[in-house]
Amino acid sequence: MIKTEGLTKVFDTYTALDNVSCTIPNGCICGIVGSNGAGKSTLLRLITGIYKPDKGSVSIDDLVPFDNPDIKCNIAYVPDDLYFTPGATIKKMSTLYKSVYKNFDDARCKELVEAFKLDMNRPITTFSKGMKRQAATLLALSTKAEYLLFDETFDGFDPIVRNYVKSIICEDVMERKSTAIITSHSLRELEDICDKLALLHKGGLILQNDVENLKTSHFKAQLAFTFDYDESLFGDLEYKRFTKCGSVCSMIIKGNEEETKNFFNKLNPVICDILPLTLEEIFAYEMETLEYSFDISLTGMED
Repeated sequence: MIKTEGLTKVFDTYTALDNVSCTIPNGCICGIVGSNGAGKSTLLRLITGIYKPDKGSVSIDDLVPFDNPDIKCNIAYVPDDLYFTPGATIKKMSTLYKSVYKNFDDARCKELVEAFKLDMNRPITTFSKGMKRQAATLLALSTKAEYLLFDETFDGFDPIVRNYVKSIICEDVMERKSTAIITSHSLRELEDICDKLALLHKGGLILQNDVENLKTSHFKAQLAFTFDYDESLFGDLEYKRFTKCGSVCSMIIKGNEEETKNFFNKLNPVICDILPLTLEEIFAYEMETLEYSFDISLTGMED
């Protein structure tokens, strides 16, 4: 289990991560999304022990990862900024990985190289951006580490490769009970693979929840009444946005859908439609609450 408590990291006068407390249970895939500069990469580097916290703590199975080779050899990390040793080929990198990861699987490495149609002996510096990320990803997956951390993993992957990598990560989590953390700017890349999602903004953790809970606890309501009305009609109902056009109003609601329907029915509306929200819409409305928004369509939102 990965656990952070009051985790804080400061670079000079810039606070990259501020008092973040979260728990990521074993055997799940956790997606981390957020605005640019939200602290996603910093959080991964603290979890992997690359950075030392300035305040608070981070632990993996009750062990502190910083300066701890015993836990680091059980973590495979693919950063956003990839690095390979000078003159490296996949074959040379696999030899290096085997010296660190006792469970490194040569057969799996070769299988993935063939699947990605890469050359084991070709210098990685001659690879395209997407091919370099494929090489780093297949090496990480070949370690069979218990903890797999991917920073912007799908950046540069075409749709076929993206789906293939997703399927491998899912297999690892299901078959080996490994734990995966994936950061991305695109919720579309995470919605179909993650069990949990976390939203970071300006170094703080805004929310963390199961994907299913997020979807069922947020919805849109559209109502119409035969009489004139305003927001006061809905009393203490918790909602994020209220708009009204003629006799029809719309609002985004966070709560229990059945209880909300019962509340509306008592008001005798002539129209009462409850509509689901995509994760993109949910996170967009959460970011609007934090006054972080752009003039874009919510249904097509991508960072």
